[in-house]
Amino acid sequence: MAETGRARPLLDVRSISKSFAAVQALNGVSMQLEAGEVVALAGDNGAGKSTLIKIIAGVYRADGGEIVYNGENVTFETPHAARDHGIETIYQDLALADNLSIGANIFLGREPVRLAFGFLPVLDRGKMAEAAKATMARLDFEVDRVNAPVSRFSGGQRQAVAIGRAIYWEARVLIMDEPMAALGVPEQRRVIALIKNLRAQGKAIIFISHNLSDIFSVSDRIVVLRRGVLAGERRTSETDPDEIVRLMVGG
Repeated sequence: MAETGRARPLLDVRSISKSFAAVQALNGVSMQLEAGEVVALAGDNGAGKSTLIKIIAGVYRADGGEIVYNGENVTFETPHAARDHGIETIYQDLALADNLSIGANIFLGREPVRLAFGFLPVLDRGKMAEAAKATMARLDFEVDRVNAPVSRFSGGQRQAVAIGRAIYWEARVLIMDEPMAALGVPEQRRVIALIKNLRAQGKAIIFISHNLSDIFSVSDRIVVLRRGVLAGERRTSETDPDEIVRLMVGG
């Protein structure tokens, strides 16, 4: 929980509960997240991690508890409402349109238009390309082929595009669900560097991974869930993988 003297959290999740029929997915779970901080969610399958982030992201409605975001009580009816408040979720599948460019993916569903010949609305591809270059530069991620379909990019590059889309639309909170899954070691290192870059820019990040090495590489704090309850919370610098595993399994 919050330590005395810490700044007001950007995101304060208080006593969240959620059931699906007879299954209690979450029971009174609380966590906090500050700007410029990476908080990892750890726990076995079925611990409640996915349910918690989907409540924060507006996919599910909580049965009990409250979410305070930037000092205000909020209820997100839809993922779109959460995005409008600056909360973006990057799922494992990235939700990219493989046949489109970086810029087209950044503006997917929100495409800019310009008037050709003074009256004919057409896609503003120039604006999309410039946005792609500027966003990737902001992430310190060099891309030469801004007009190439993202299907031609590596896993790490695709992850950067998904992150770049969130950054372009001024996300303050990024939820990253297994961002290193299926990536090789060099690509994992690149994504870790991206996350550290985001933290330095003041972004608040919820990081979900089954890989404790990844968790210890990027997180400031670790929140452990077990069977839908909060099993413990530790500062990353003050714990070790063995203690986190014990919290996860209850030993």
